[in-house]
Order: sequence, then structure tokens, then C-alpha cells
Amino acid sequence: MCLGIPGRIVMIDDAINMLAIVDVGGVRRKVNIACIVDEEYPVSSCVGVWVLIHVGFAMSRLDEAEAA
Repeated sequence: MCLGIPGRIVMIDDAINMLAIVDVGGVRRKVNIACIVDEEYPVSSCVGVWVLIHVGFAMSRLDEAEAA
């Protein structure tokens, strides 16, 4: 079983390497967002998005109700 933690992307730290700063319960950490970026959702569209984080990677997008 894997543990995923919800967090909200607050800023893009390094767009080329797909790194973002994510707020997880008031703590900000650097997370790789490569798994949630594609042609439909570019890096620039990620700010404000809720994501499920596992071992430093944003694994999927969440809506606010799922994050809660």
C-alpha cells in the first residue's frame, strides 16, 4: 500500500525540470510535476491545482473535494 498526500501547487520553481513548490498542510516542499503535465495541461497551468503527492512526485490531479 502506498501513501499519497494531497497538496496544492503554489508556484512553479523550475519549469524546464518540471519542479513546483507545493503547500502540504502549511509546509511548502519542492515536488516534481512531470507526471501531471502534458499537451492539454502545460506546466504554466499547474499553479493552484491540487495534486496527490507520493515520494516527491505529483502523481495525479485532484479536485478540492478529493483533496479534503
